[in-house]
Amino acid sequence: MSGTENVRRRRNVLAASVAAGVLLAGGGGVYLAATASGEATPSGAGAKAADAAGPPPPLRLEGGSGGPGIAPGEPDPGGGPNGTVYTAKGPLPQGPSSAAVHRPEGLVTSAEVTRLAEALGVSGRPALEGEVWTIRPEKDGSGPRLDVARKAPGNWTYSWYDGGPVGDTCLKGKACPPPGEAKPPRGGSPVSEAAAKAAAAPILKVLGQDDAKVTATQVMDGSVRVVNAEPLVGGLPTYGWSTGLHIGPDGRAVAGSGMLEEPAAGATYPVIGAAKALAGLNEKSKGTGPVGIGGCATDPPAATDGAVKEGGPAEQPTPPCQSIVDMAPPTQVPVTGAVFGLAAQDVAGERVLVPAWLFTADPADGAPYTVVETAVAPEHLAPPVTAPPPAEGTAPVRQVESYRTEESGRKLTVTFWGGVCSTYTVTAQQTPERVTVRVSEAPADPDRVCVAMAVEVTKSVALEDPLGARAVIDAASGEPVPRR
Repeated sequence: MSGTENVRRRRNVLAASVAAGVLLAGGGGVYLAATASGEATPSGAGAKAADAAGPPPPLRLEGGSGGPGIAPGEPDPGGGPNGTVYTAKGPLPQGPSSAAVHRPEGLVTSAEVTRLAEALGVSGRPALEGEVWTIRPEKDGSGPRLDVARKAPGNWTYSWYDGGPVGDTCLKGKACPPPGEAKPPRGGSPVSEAAAKAAAAPILKVLGQDDAKVTATQVMDGSVRVVNAEPLVGGLPTYGWSTGLHIGPDGRAVAGSGMLEEPAAGATYPVIGAAKALAGLNEKSKGTGPVGIGGCATDPPAATDGAVKEGGPAEQPTPPCQSIVDMAPPTQVPVTGAVFGLAAQDVAGERVLVPAWLFTADPADGAPYTVVETAVAPEHLAPPVTAPPPAEGTAPVRQVESYRTEESGRKLTVTFWGGVCSTYTVTAQQTPERVTVRVSEAPADPDRVCVAMAVEVTKSVALEDPLGARAVIDAASGEPVPRR
């Protein structure tokens, strides 16, 4: 049996018993707790082998010890300058005492790519181009295209191109779309949620994700229903390891992305309970502090406590000037659920699944969303590697703040802080596992006197293939960039 086939062993659904969850019962404010019915720690010969192996190596999470945060489009868990306080509306579960980190292993085979292609309705034999398996349209480029990274976990992207003029056959003055570009269906009504899930089911079965949590509420371009599947790995729910499928009005998958290989269980780490994890999340959610121009418009009056001295009221020390931002309280967000699972994190340059608590935040003025905090015990986390300080006399390292995707994942838009005196260009180095973004700065007019004022800058760069599940990395710092 190959290493790849060994990785794709069938999940044991009974392993879900190690997941502890707590959900708010509708209307009554009572919590229902799901506890482990099986053993969450090694026993017997397995425990002896684990003891003999010694403690697991320190886990160094790129970007810090926290989780990946929130899903695209959800609120910032930090709550802006004044921060956020997450408060549990009921008891929180303890969860298991230990859990394994899951890592991709092995290589994707041609047969596995072929099975996925057949489920997507893509005909042809996969060809290995560098480190990517590819099935692409021939001749005018009309038809489906599937790209799968050869290295596990086998990040894959699927798109459909309707054909048309390419290369030298383009009309003068008309820009030709690149081969393989997904074009949304024109017209038509989106299929129902049930129909979209039914269309996605055979594809998810081939991926080994027929037990995944599936949603299909989103509609794109007025006619394409989006199916998102969060698979179980080792019997645990996952975050950041999803499969996305776009179902057209005819019930056919027209685009998609995900991971082909299930990661294998690796080293086991002691983990903390939900209450301690929530405290850690709140510590990281204190906010960035006030931003903007400080100072008071007028001098504040001297404070007095009413005490009388021989020359009049006793003067007290003048209080510091406080802006409205300084005095604003942190955002209060109730937490109505906590589930133990696995969250995608970057470790030593690869995407892995790390034990984590998945909290359901339910703000009064918005829809519920998920915030994540790593569950690995803090003493087993290595300090993150920080970028070296800039050399004396050079500009500080500029880091990309966030990114979003457009045009079916082929357009990457990044946001960062810059100055009004400079112009900026963004380039992207692309691999099957990640997209590394670099920001270059040049003076707008070297001969012109310019005021040094910071502004938020947004720039876009085209990608050769849809971003899919690839991580976006800031070239200046080497840190992952959050999606917004």
